[in-house]
Amino acid sequence: MHIGIPREIKPLEGRVGLVPDACSELVAAGHTVFVERGAGQLSGYPDAQYLAAGVTLCESAAELYKAARLVVKVKEPIEGDLDHLRNDHILFSYLHLAADPALTQRLQAIGLTAIAFETVQDEAGFLPLLAPMSDIAGRLAIQLGAGLLHAPSGGKGLLLGGASGAERGHVVVIGAGVAGSAAVCVASALGAQVTVFDRKRERLDVMREIGHNITALYAWPDRIEAAVLAADMVVGAVLIPGARAPHVVSAGQVSRMSAGSVIVDISVDQGGCIETTRPTDYRTPSYRVDDVVHLAVTNLPGAVPRTASQALSAALSPYLLSLASGELDTLPAPLRRGVNVRAGEICHPALLSAIESK
Repeated sequence: MHIGIPREIKPLEGRVGLVPDACSELVAAGHTVFVERGAGQLSGYPDAQYLAAGVTLCESAAELYKAARLVVKVKEPIEGDLDHLRNDHILFSYLHLAADPALTQRLQAIGLTAIAFETVQDEAGFLPLLAPMSDIAGRLAIQLGAGLLHAPSGGKGLLLGGASGAERGHVVVIGAGVAGSAAVCVASALGAQVTVFDRKRERLDVMREIGHNITALYAWPDRIEAAVLAADMVVGAVLIPGARAPHVVSAGQVSRMSAGSVIVDISVDQGGCIETTRPTDYRTPSYRVDDVVHLAVTNLPGAVPRTASQALSAALSPYLLSLASGELDTLPAPLRRGVNVRAGEICHPALLSAIESK
């Protein structure tokens, strides 16, 4: 298989689809790997390391896409990527198509096959290629949100963990999956009072075991509303694989939060689970609605590209070896579940439902 790793062009996105060690593994398996010059630079991987791994460097995106059949990216293709994609390409990346009908239609028109990292799913329902970025995003949600609570950032002037003689901050996390549980762990370790909501009792049991400063509750709407109104920081971490995230916090509830509170919506890639969410990037990451600070960066892990690229490559490698060596109909079941578009036709059930509900 001819595999291409283009340079990411989304604003301030420094991650790379594969680190040199992962490329070396593919080369050793008999595949040809093309990497666009400079693709790994912002992740700390200069071109020389890719050459040492046995890849072929391409001087431009046009050259890379022309050479490759399987294109491995981090983020969804944007203008500048889309012009290079062909109907014989297999695109393997994060896509989040349920929240982006325009991109869905564009990929259909190209006629390619697109497999989304975030919908590769094993028999137990686990999302192995989404998990590493969800973990990082959950951690970053608290780290960045804690800074936004500081007065110079427009927050209410609160130290999240409090201090002797001062009260702790209250963090509400909605969703106890990989991203939500990572947020809970960091907020708890910082000393915040944490309330986490989920619908699965086993997840609530796990959350309680993290620390004595954590309250884990079933996600009744009235309980969520009460907690949100009392919160200093709200983290939205609701996920339905392949589908648009439902709104679990309304604009009216946001308007009743105290001034200088912070919302971080990790679900923004899938449309956001908070009604006042709108996508941002790291050029202007935050905005205010009703004097509540919102952070809704669509590529949160892009802030730590070296860590994120290493974690992503480690998760990708076994799946990529299977994908590069087989036909679509004979792929392992988790990869087949990840196919969103095949030869221009939408084939993922949740994506089809999202489109039909428009």
